[in-house]
Amino acid sequence: MAENSPNPNKKPRLSLRREGREAALQFLFSHDLNPELDPDAPEADDFWKLRHAKPRVREFATQLVRGLMPHLPEIDEKISGALENFAFNRLAVVDRNLLRLAVYEMLFRDDIPVPVSINEAIEISKDFGTPDSPKFVNGVLDRVRKEHAAG
Repeated sequence: MAENSPNPNKKPRLSLRREGREAALQFLFSHDLNPELDPDAPEADDFWKLRHAKPRVREFATQLVRGLMPHLPEIDEKISGALENFAFNRLAVVDRNLLRLAVYEMLFRDDIPVPVSINEAIEISKDFGTPDSPKFVNGVLDRVRKEHAAG
């Protein structure tokens, strides 16, 4: 193999925003299991240190988490309304928090195009969810998108 040939086993380097979304997902997962976890509390520093998050990744992830938290009831309601024959409380923790993150971006972050939020959620679900997660996440987010566009 030539020196500059790509290694087929090596994953491409993630963008800072993708890393930030993954870090935010992991924080939300932890928060789901420990609701006392606060992104601004000193204990949150331990989370970021364990993750070895770069400052810009941590900054973006923290922006997402801080922005999402006050809207959590509304976001959960949007997700619940988009579920077909499935109860919100039965969602896998990863899927639930990935949906929360994407719906937050779709509804409250005008600087992030909706298709980007949906695509990022689908791609992250491939790494963190079950084999069925990408299709499930896509379906739910598409229903949220259509409902939101209809106003």
